[in-house]
Amino acid sequence: MTDTSQTAHSAELIPKAALRALVGLVIAVLGIVCIAVWSGRTPSAQPTDAPISAQIRIFISANMSGSVRVLDINGSVIADLPPEQGGFISGVGRVLDRERSKRSLDLNGPVDVIWRDNGRLSISDPSTGWTADLMGFGADNARAFAKLVATGTKGALNGNINALD
Repeated sequence: MTDTSQTAHSAELIPKAALRALVGLVIAVLGIVCIAVWSGRTPSAQPTDAPISAQIRIFISANMSGSVRVLDINGSVIADLPPEQGGFISGVGRVLDRERSKRSLDLNGPVDVIWRDNGRLSISDPSTGWTADLMGFGADNARAFAKLVATGTKGALNGNINALD
């Protein structure tokens, strides 16, 4: 003899009311996003484009080991970092390599590191259009690129590097 009350109870693991509420929430969020897109509302969480304080065009040559060599546009070495120090910069270099290889582009192209008046730091690859706001990766990682900008601009921004905290 089988107990049917236990079978019916175990079949309903998620109450119907909770399931309906979740479906309603998903539909409401989808509706809000559609209205925002269709109305042309500008995204509010994007940082504003402030005037450029400094910009440097560099070449990043990264290894899977984490070591990285950074050259300026004239071929002078800005940084030659071992795996213990080149982690984030090397990671960005590998992302650039992947983006370029997806498009069958030369892996050795330059990138622009841009420091803006509002203290934001970004990197941009002119060959692929790939851009990243480096501030989203934390102060220590942004500081690694800020030091490259300061070195490449002959120390013009050294005093501003501590503002990244």
